Amino acid sequence: MHSEVDISFIGAGNVAWHLAVALEAAGYQVREIYSRTLEHATALADKLYNATPTQSLDFSGSKATVFFIAVPDSQVAQIAAALKVPEKAIVAHTSGSLPLEVLQDHEYRGVFYPLQTFSKHTKLDIHSVPFCLETSDESTELLLVEMAQQISQTVYLVNSAERKVLHIGAVFACNFTNHLLGIAKNILDREDLEFDLLKPLIQETVQKALHAGHPAYVQTGPANRNDQQIIDQHIDYLSAYPSEQHIYRTLTESIRHSK
Repeated sequence: MHSEVDISFIGAGNVAWHLAVALEAAGYQVREIYSRTLEHATALADKLYNATPTQSLDFSGSKATVFFIAVPDSQVAQIAAALKVPEKAIVAHTSGSLPLEVLQDHEYRGVFYPLQTFSKHTKLDIHSVPFCLETSDESTELLLVEMAQQISQTVYLVNSAERKVLHIGAVFACNFTNHLLGIAKNILDREDLEFDLLKPLIQETVQKALHAGHPAYVQTGPANRNDQQIIDQHIDYLSAYPSEQHIYRTLTESIRHSK
């Protein structure tokens, strides 16, 4: 155990679920798990060696020296302002979009942002996840870098402005892509076609994009080759689904303009 560095988590959602387990496996003792819903805190605490679930934000008597705020972005500022921690304790949030200064009520503060999509019960190789860190001072930086390096092979120092750009890119690469896959499944489901038929195509598309110098270099499809006849057929088919039709038109024009 890293006896001089005990930790606690404010939040018991997807990110906390993975980080708490990974850091404990690396030798850090998790002291407390906070959640507004005690059952959620208890569920995560039960996966750890000796963590205490709590609904209180008063940690002034805690033995932890690092407190990770892993809650939805809209709750971070309010929770940070209400959070009471021991003197000289570090408070770090895990958000990709919020600045370091959202933790301005705490002297020693940091950002401990894992650039990955998390789901509680989906296994993940945490060692392959890039961690983007920012801190208020050198001693906090040294400690958070050491902690990140214990669980990940990729650790970067990234300021708030850079992290915001990374997060925007991540939304396009992850959230929007997943949404489009959901639309593709809906289209096939309406005709009783199996989504499995698309999976080899999806895998090949992602692999090509990852290995190309730029994803645009391996762009294919009717918009890329300016096949207006096919485009018109697709738009006509989607006329009964205005939202999908709008997305199709928008992405078609975006592909055309990127050439």
